[in-house]
Amino acid sequence: MAAAGGGLGALGPGEAAAAARALSLPAEAYGNDPGVEMMWAMKAAQHAEVYFNLISSVDPTFLKLTKVDEEIYAAFRERFGRLRIDVLEPEELKSEPAKEKWRPFCMQFEGVVEDFNYGTLLRLDCSKDYTEENTIFATRIQFFAIEIARNREGYNSVIYNSATQRKMAAAVKAACDHG
Repeated sequence: MAAAGGGLGALGPGEAAAAARALSLPAEAYGNDPGVEMMWAMKAAQHAEVYFNLISSVDPTFLKLTKVDEEIYAAFRERFGRLRIDVLEPEELKSEPAKEKWRPFCMQFEGVVEDFNYGTLLRLDCSKDYTEENTIFATRIQFFAIEIARNREGYNSVIYNSATQRKMAAAVKAACDHG
């Protein structure tokens, strides 16, 4: 997943500082400002790219995403024990009944998880990369809850194992080409 048009890295120091200031304000301060929406989209895309690279490079079963992973995982599985997390159904996050169930879960992490209600991108099928078809917009605490569970329960290992196999195959090919 690559950022279009250079992404946040294409910003100069002054622009980056302005973007950081803008992104630190609550969403209500902006309404539907297209410039701010674009900065949010770029920040969410950058976060998704970093996370995918992380689970491609490090065995996800050993990852710790927050200081309170244990608390998030326990609360998530207590409230959403039957939720299928390998392939999410959008209705499980976005329907009105789902929102009613998620709201108290999310709110319990206000003041515990920084930016708990910020928007982020979440993969629907954890065996695949971020694509337009495989991505849904979720809150940061929903992302943490689902991804911590995917990591602990081994669902994200397919990404790491696939990346490791590709690296090994490339190394073997390179060794054969030079040998």
